Amino acid sequence: MPVTVVRLNLVAPDATPAALHERYAAALELARYADDHGVTTVQTEEHHGVADNWLPSPFTFAGALLGATRRLAVTVSAVIGPLYDPLRLAEDIAVLDLLSGGRLVTVAGIGYRPEEYAMFGVDWHRRGRLQDELLETVLKAWTGEEFTHRGRTVRVTPRPFTAPHPLLLVGGSSRAAARRAARLGLPFFPSAHLPELEAYYKDRLAEYGTEGWTMMPAAETPLLHIAEDPDRTWAVYGSHFLHEARTYAAWQSGDIRSAVRSSATTVEELRAEGVYRVLTPQECVAQGLDNLVLHPLAGGMPVEEGRRSLRLFCEEVLPRLSD
Repeated sequence: MPVTVVRLNLVAPDATPAALHERYAAALELARYADDHGVTTVQTEEHHGVADNWLPSPFTFAGALLGATRRLAVTVSAVIGPLYDPLRLAEDIAVLDLLSGGRLVTVAGIGYRPEEYAMFGVDWHRRGRLQDELLETVLKAWTGEEFTHRGRTVRVTPRPFTAPHPLLLVGGSSRAAARRAARLGLPFFPSAHLPELEAYYKDRLAEYGTEGWTMMPAAETPLLHIAEDPDRTWAVYGSHFLHEARTYAAWQSGDIRSAVRSSATTVEELRAEGVYRVLTPQECVAQGLDNLVLHPLAGGMPVEEGRRSLRLFCEEVLPRLSD
């Protein structure tokens, strides 16, 4: 049975606060429906200062998602670690872990937008050291024991539900991220299908004498939308997919690698590229993908269209995957 993911990032260009309220409420409704129909995971993420209202507060939203559901995992992929106070982050994750019985999954990355660091007055050039401090601190904090943090003796309570600690992965596409994960004995989540980086991570595990594993995206990880008439969907809603693809592509440069990176500049190019795919239920099943990532509200997609996509996915795709 493939892993099934519903991605929710709440993008809504030009939305009023009232419209955003309705969108956030609809996202919780979609999560409940997905949970009731056996979807594996809801994934959310973090970006700051984006004009199209990209979600900036993933743990607040994750708490609402966990409260609205009973079984599925909620993955924050990825939290921008250096922007957080380590002790507060340890407390927030511990409380969500207790509330959910261990259903929260956190992927800690360092981000790739200097603008976000500037917004919070955090030194972009210290991001690696700040990430090291963050990860080391939260792991110590979750033991419930006293330790020294920035010259003070502290103890963080309550302890999390999950032993030895909540599921925390290190994300990224660099050797530095792989080394960091291996040194701390944490799982590694490459941001794209990067077998050579996975091998490097395993070599570092052996070097440090630690244990870990990778959660690597498949060679193909398209963002899916399910529709009875894909041609009509591209014609009517293609601009929503393109908006998100172009926004995301504008943030990525240099050696940043992503499983969903697009170079398209038109709806036609985006459709041909295959990073975003609009499929009928039958076509979705026939893809044979190991990971099915549904993105029902992509780029400000109207909520009713998102509902239709999720309904088709849950009622006409998922049952055939288990046959």
